[in-house]
Amino acid sequence: MGASGLMLAYHLCNDPFFKDKNILLIDRELKNKNDRTWCFWEKETSCWEPIISQQWDSIYFGSEGFSEQIEILPYRYKMIKGKDFYDFVLTTLERSSNITIATEELVSLRDDGEKAQVITNHHTYVCDKVFNSVVLSSDYRTHGKYPLLNQHFVGWFVKTKKEVFDNKTATFMDFTIPQRGNTRFMYVLPTSTTEALLEYTLFSEKLLPEGEYEDAIKEYLQQKGIEAYEIVEKEKGCIPMTSYPFANKNSKNILHMGTAGGWTKPSTGYTFHICTKKINKLVQFLKKNEHLSQFERKTRFWYYDLLFLDVLYKDNGFGHVLFSTLFKKNSSQKILKFLDEETTIVEELKITTSLPKSRFLKALWSRIF
Repeated sequence: MGASGLMLAYHLCNDPFFKDKNILLIDRELKNKNDRTWCFWEKETSCWEPIISQQWDSIYFGSEGFSEQIEILPYRYKMIKGKDFYDFVLTTLERSSNITIATEELVSLRDDGEKAQVITNHHTYVCDKVFNSVVLSSDYRTHGKYPLLNQHFVGWFVKTKKEVFDNKTATFMDFTIPQRGNTRFMYVLPTSTTEALLEYTLFSEKLLPEGEYEDAIKEYLQQKGIEAYEIVEKEKGCIPMTSYPFANKNSKNILHMGTAGGWTKPSTGYTFHICTKKINKLVQFLKKNEHLSQFERKTRFWYYDLLFLDVLYKDNGFGHVLFSTLFKKNSSQKILKFLDEETTIVEELKITTSLPKSRFLKALWSRIF
């Protein structure tokens, strides 16, 4: 019942093709808390439009070498609060007679080729197909072939007495903070002129003590001249950034999805919009009744992400230069299109050759040999 699991259940419930299928959702806890915030960009509207809590037509990118407020139309940067998403989906599921929800903890999965088994701390379930969003193996952390960085953060929802935020612009990345040998930036989502979510974010191998994240948010607020504020909510998270081939663990009747399926964009950590697109394709794929192991296909974007992570892993303090160069030399619309994996090869050549060539050529040489 993470984002990908709930998305899939929602789409299956809204498609008449699956009306005679019995669907069981398993999670160790009910989803009724505002435990996370999802953001993504898109041109069109989607089924999630009713629960978009805020959206922006422009973003701010800040660094020592390049800082600019950038209009991203026709894209819009959108925010969904966790509880709004859960309530929206669960309302639909509760109306569906073929949905059952079990509050149990997943232990393991098995596929004998004919049926699949889901073993929990209370029961063993036998079924035709399993869609799993729980990371069951730590191989991706110990596999030396694919570097692993973590996108880790602590966020504060703050409310101020004075109007201090520009609620028409989301701060996408602000690298004008001490880097300390890592890729560190502030991420700010203003929901009004007196309210915002501020997240201190790192792309690095090791996590920090929680107090260090919070001290950085305090320093950033002071730097912006914001002293009188109330902390309304807090959130924290850690997202693996890796090109590890999670899809290799898929089988005839078991498909891993979300972060467990490698659906997190390795170079950015964004997952929500990718899940939306993957789920739409998966629903159509299921109607063909083919082996689930045939669903995923490796694309050239996987290789781009792999090289990017190789460079960033080798010199973690170089991240602000990479992203600054990317935004300085390319239009934001092209960058977002590239990160959505919708660009042409010609567009990709222009973007990739705008980055520091020597580092990427060394990374490519290392991968080839």
